[in-house]
Amino acid sequence: MKAMILAAGLGTRLRPWTLTHPKALVPVGGVPMLERVICRLRDNGTDYIVVNVHHFAEQIIDFLAGHDFGVEIAISDEREALLDTGGALLHAAPLLLRDSRPVLVHNVDILSDAPLQQLMAEHEAGGGEATLLTSHRDSSRRLVFDAAGRLRGWHNLSADQWKPEGFRAAATDSQEAFSGIHIIKPGLIASMEADGFSGSFSVIDYYLALAKRGHDIRHNCRPELRLLDIGKPATLAQAEALGI
Repeated sequence: MKAMILAAGLGTRLRPWTLTHPKALVPVGGVPMLERVICRLRDNGTDYIVVNVHHFAEQIIDFLAGHDFGVEIAISDEREALLDTGGALLHAAPLLLRDSRPVLVHNVDILSDAPLQQLMAEHEAGGGEATLLTSHRDSSRRLVFDAAGRLRGWHNLSADQWKPEGFRAAATDSQEAFSGIHIIKPGLIASMEADGFSGSFSVIDYYLALAKRGHDIRHNCRPELRLLDIGKPATLAQAEALGI
């Protein structure tokens, strides 16, 4: 498998740690999150990983240079500008498009028991252009899918905000929490600029725009998924106890 770890974020919710360190190196059980995600990917059959860097980039580069994880790792350098989740994929396109395999994208601050190799197999068998791992965990922000599992919209429950503009969920739609893990075909990355996306942008906004145009953006909903976003101090202690 081929993967990209999104590790460039500022990690403002993890201050004061991130005033002197990158979010990617925050330890959980004494092990940096970046190492945990790399090992999870490797153990699920990944042989090539792209890691993007921005905040305290040198610390991440030095960390990767000092460890042999048994997989090929490339750096996508965003030190000039932070590009958000979609812009990061576009910027890394020269590294990601070297072969035709789909890209499994994994946020560095997500700790889960997701069966990554199985997700990839199901994505390839399903034929969709992108697959988003979701669950029914508690979240104020939800993705909306139709009865066939295809993306329709986005809903911020706290503010009752919807995307795209004018969209509202139908009674038969499902509203699910996004995991920060998704699989995208290289063709979608290659066409981002032609589709009107460049610079810094959210990959979810890109997926929503594609779905509106009729592209096949699907979910893989796993109600049993155990997942923690360790991007804030309150969840670090929970992550220690999660045992995954």
